[in-house]
Amino acid sequence: MTQLPKYLTGDSAALNEFLDKFDVFLLDCDGVLWSGDHLFEGIVETLEMLRSRGKRLVFVTNNSTKSRPDYQKKLTALGIPSDVEEIFASAYSSAIYISRIMKLPAPNNKVFVIGESGIESELRTEGIPFIGGTDPSLRRDITPEDFNGLADGSLLDPNVGIVLAGLDFHINYLKLSMGFQYIRRGAKFLATNLDSTLPMSQTFFPGAGSISIPLVNMTGETPLAFGKPSQAMMDAIEGKFKLDRARTCMVGDRLNTDIQFGIQGDLGGTLAVLTGVSKKEHWEAEDAVAVPAYYVDTLSDLRGAT
Repeated sequence: MTQLPKYLTGDSAALNEFLDKFDVFLLDCDGVLWSGDHLFEGIVETLEMLRSRGKRLVFVTNNSTKSRPDYQKKLTALGIPSDVEEIFASAYSSAIYISRIMKLPAPNNKVFVIGESGIESELRTEGIPFIGGTDPSLRRDITPEDFNGLADGSLLDPNVGIVLAGLDFHINYLKLSMGFQYIRRGAKFLATNLDSTLPMSQTFFPGAGSISIPLVNMTGETPLAFGKPSQAMMDAIEGKFKLDRARTCMVGDRLNTDIQFGIQGDLGGTLAVLTGVSKKEHWEAEDAVAVPAYYVDTLSDLRGAT
């Protein structure tokens, strides 16, 4: 039987022992630091405490709607000091993989984006051509002419070699139909992340994984995903930050992304917080997808260390 996690909240000695084990903390954002635009109480002071103890912080998020500079603006607006290089998001991870690993030859390296401006920004930074995304001409109902154009290919760009699906707040039948036709014609199917839900306004909404599911059903293909728990993302983080995995802890609210990410990545530890998706009953279940090494009620409980 898998050992249940150690509860740290209110235990000063255990908190100090925990903090002393790690040099680097990989921090999920949604559900750990905030929900939507609501910053959880004590987060700024907690991060300041970790930095004062010499800990390196890396903000690791599956949310693809924002680019790294956008995320830094949000952190700054919430009173959290950060450097853009401390932010590792799924849109960035996807763009890096497409440009530096896939290296599809031009002109057949164009990306059809299902997603928001964060993906577009990171693709643009890497010099990757793309269509779709926030294009206002695709934010409409499908027409009989669209059906004909998709069927005969006249509505499709012959240079599209990749379909990249992320969280899209304007998803519709037309975009899904275009993505399906590109994949049918041989385009590679990628996803920024597979989160089923998105924590927002202290509740939950459809996540990026729910956007890509129709394409999975249509094509029978599972996309290559770059968000947590993808180890392609872990390898990229390790390569960029030169961290020692044994001295690194993943902090998150979701067992099947954050905690699984840390366990599969053979990190020194994983810390779950109860301010987001997963609760105690989820890891206490016999079929739990992952079990954290430690847990606290809220991230700010780490300030209980003296």
